[in-house]
Amino acid sequence: MEPEDVSKKARHKDVLKRLRTLRHETVQRVAAEVKSQKKIIAALTKSLRTGAKTVPEMAEATGLAPHEVLWWTASLKKYGIVQEAEKRGAYFAYRLAETSAGQSENLRDS
Repeated sequence: MEPEDVSKKARHKDVLKRLRTLRHETVQRVAAEVKSQKKIIAALTKSLRTGAKTVPEMAEATGLAPHEVLWWTASLKKYGIVQEAEKRGAYFAYRLAETSAGQSENLRDS
């Protein structure tokens, strides 16, 4: 290797080391947030394994606030993990989508 290449490689290595140091806190914070989100998804999908539930029923089963359950249910519906079932009074019930059995297991295990 040319001395120029070695110097360039050393500078590159130093820049990466400084970036890791600077971004350590952000990486840790994001990792904690992702872990929290996976727990919420696992709790919701677990509550639906016993059958279809409305948002208030899922909130009661998981201990999450109903507005959070509604938001997460909408997200899970968007990505095909849950789907609407029958309507119960003023609320729709939601169930795990047939094709999502493997997906919800993957989300839970991640």
